[in-house]
Amino acid sequence: MKKPERIGQIIETLQATYSASIRELARKLAVSEMTIRRDLELLARDNIVRLVHSGAVLNPENLGGLQPKYSLTEAGARMAEEKVRIGRRAASLIEPNDIVIIDSGSTTECLARSIPADLPVTVICFALNVLVEAHRNSACRLVFAGGALHENTLMFESPEGAQLVRRYRANKAFLSASGVSERLGVTCANSYEVETKKAALASSLTRVLLVDSSKFGRIQPAYFAELTDFELIITDSGLAPQTAESIRALGIELQIV
Repeated sequence: MKKPERIGQIIETLQATYSASIRELARKLAVSEMTIRRDLELLARDNIVRLVHSGAVLNPENLGGLQPKYSLTEAGARMAEEKVRIGRRAASLIEPNDIVIIDSGSTTECLARSIPADLPVTVICFALNVLVEAHRNSACRLVFAGGALHENTLMFESPEGAQLVRRYRANKAFLSASGVSERLGVTCANSYEVETKKAALASSLTRVLLVDSSKFGRIQPAYFAELTDFELIITDSGLAPQTAESIRALGIELQIV
């Protein structure tokens, strides 16, 4: 298990129980207590947890690094203008006859809405809101990966759906995220999203991360990628200059809208 995945499980446990001992976490994750201690020290440096004798608790003074349970409706209302600009820029990258994978999310919904109505394109998707927007394009060929509907994201998820995405190949994949950390990677709020997101990354030639600036520096429990798994990040002008410099130093193209 990679460190970001392990840390995500630690966060999920603490969200459910508020506190946990090092011994309990080590037993649950089948790693040494020293490994858990190092993970907790990392989270403490980010002010996500507060270390106590033989364990840790969620930091009541700074839960800003962790967002509450994801809701697509609430997410769509936050940074709405920025998401529209990000979606339009992403849509401008799609060329005639491209095959693209569009992730679930409110920003990716803006992308699907911004695809020109007469642009011939194949869209592979797995979220109801993205499907509805892409279906408005009469020149669009749709491939939908189904499964169980998750109401908070409008994402359909199943092992068969993830396998369908893996069987296809795409010119570009447009992914969303709830948290972006240089140290702990790219994360989402729900563990059920991970396998389908990983399938989208594995099936695409060019991988584009669409995130508004509020997502940087945040950590969510479910890890699915490193920053360097993406060739391009599109975000808004609220991004801190030092964060922009760090991203470019990794060799990732950054477009700010």
